[in-house]
Amino acid sequence: MKGLAWTSYIWLIYWPYTMLAYLPARQWQDWGWLLLGVFFLGLYILVTSKPRWRRFALPAELGVTALFAWFAGNAWLLIFVAWQVPFLLARSPQSQKRFWAFLGGYGLILGLSLLTRPVTLTATTTVGWVFPILSPFLSYYFARQVFQIRAMRQTNRRLEAIIQRDERERIARDLHDTLGQSFSLIAIKTELAKKLLVKAPEQVTAELDDIARTSRQDLQLVREIVKGLHEPSLSELLLAQSKALAAANVLLETVGETAAAQWPTAVQGILAAVLREALTNVMRHAHASQVTLRFMETPADYQVFVQDDGNGQRYQRFGSNGLQNMQSRLAAVNGTFNIGTNHIGTLLTLTLPKGEQK
Repeated sequence: MKGLAWTSYIWLIYWPYTMLAYLPARQWQDWGWLLLGVFFLGLYILVTSKPRWRRFALPAELGVTALFAWFAGNAWLLIFVAWQVPFLLARSPQSQKRFWAFLGGYGLILGLSLLTRPVTLTATTTVGWVFPILSPFLSYYFARQVFQIRAMRQTNRRLEAIIQRDERERIARDLHDTLGQSFSLIAIKTELAKKLLVKAPEQVTAELDDIARTSRQDLQLVREIVKGLHEPSLSELLLAQSKALAAANVLLETVGETAAAQWPTAVQGILAAVLREALTNVMRHAHASQVTLRFMETPADYQVFVQDDGNGQRYQRFGSNGLQNMQSRLAAVNGTFNIGTNHIGTLLTLTLPKGEQK
């Protein structure tokens, strides 16, 4: 979502033009409107960049636009809000309900501004008022299109990764059905040869023992390969968890997922098991509306950051084994597990050293 933040900030290039009406400031009222305009600018940035403050900043932002529209006859600031807020709301699983709630407050401000300052309908004034009226609907529609396209692309990438995984599983079956049986046959034949051979047994037996031992080792290797190919992948996990999170009204966003889908199978299997537990905790206990997974790879290790915007003080619960299970899984492979709170909510950091994973 950070890559789309500019779509909200780009409207600020018009902000100075809305303040030109009060320049040069000759009266104290002009200074008051200029200061209120700067306050609006701060609220605008706060609403865009700090989701946890929106419940306070958004009503204040609407209040400032109402003051400008009702008492200064300046309804242009409404257009800033009309494009900013619907775009931000459209990404929420409860977007439609929240959009209509916002539209109620926006419409009230717009309607009262028309009643308090009646305008003569001309070609210019009609266009000037039609644009603020249509802006929230256009912003919401465009935002929904953007997020639906992103979701479809993300789903397609996950399906592609699963298709690739199906191919690996086919290879695993072939290995098991061909090399596995072949090595088993070698082991049986060598055991039989040991009983039948009577000539120079002191030489043959050692050779046959070595063949049998090597064959069994190769058979065990095939079994380990097959087992590794059946480990759950990150794409499979996220495909399933995204549906469960959406049903719980929690938005899932990922950063670096495409690269993480190419990580070693063993790494994906360990992280998938831990992330399943972490995302379940978010759905059940965090009271979050959004969770972001950030996948990173360094020369030394693999890292996953799980950030939700829920109640960061409730990640530890009496009698809960979830955190213990996640920590134990990572400790078993010399990984690290850290959990804490920040200004957004709960931040979970998972790290797996590369030297431990093959």
